[in-house]
Amino acid sequence: MNSDLDKTRLPVHIGIIMDGNGRWAKQRNKPRSFGHAEGIEVTKKIVKSASDLGIKFLTLYVFSTENWKRTTEEVSFLMTLIHNHLKQELEFYRQNRIRIKLLGDITGLSKTIQQDILDSEKMTDSFEGLTVCLAINYGGKDAILRSVKKIIENKEEASSVSDELISKYMDIPELPDADLIIRTGGEKRLSNFLMWQSAYSEFIFSDTLWPDYTKEELIQNIIDFQNRTRRFGAVLK
Repeated sequence: MNSDLDKTRLPVHIGIIMDGNGRWAKQRNKPRSFGHAEGIEVTKKIVKSASDLGIKFLTLYVFSTENWKRTTEEVSFLMTLIHNHLKQELEFYRQNRIRIKLLGDITGLSKTIQQDILDSEKMTDSFEGLTVCLAINYGGKDAILRSVKKIIENKEEASSVSDELISKYMDIPELPDADLIIRTGGEKRLSNFLMWQSAYSEFIFSDTLWPDYTKEELIQNIIDFQNRTRRFGAVLK
């Protein structure tokens, strides 16, 4: 399968909606927390795979603005997982020259998680390999609203408002539009993910639950992406 992958035409930016942890655990008569813990191990493997392939940007939907509606116990467990991952895996990011960036409203997170993120961003900022964008307390609509508010706060002229200006005020101004968005878990919806950056994304919906997702499936998803014709609204001759 790897021989079918054209490394000269890799997607620059891949977004992944990592869905299915809870259902994976339920199938094994385990609590949802068991699925989330397994899911974060898979996340590390996929990050390493994307880095090895030469992907430039990988955005992972870690915790949405809507996920606060879950039980207090589950939210607390997820935040502990995020904290532990950022603390324990920093050496992994260093060894692989992977840069960490936050996508989301950091003010809505605990002071501990805020500091974890700021420390991780600072310690990896000079790395020039894969950039992993962790979407935490993130919603696509909220990201656009916050960008517009910053434009107003900075008293930008109405005549200067453009795609480029809105992007400038996003959480990660240099983040390009997503070429490929993958959603695992069998659901076929965007769920408020990368609303601004997905205007011409290619979508792949996988029935695989996130803890079962593998490097091999990631490669196959990229091959499927490469086999599509992207027109961006034009008619190709």
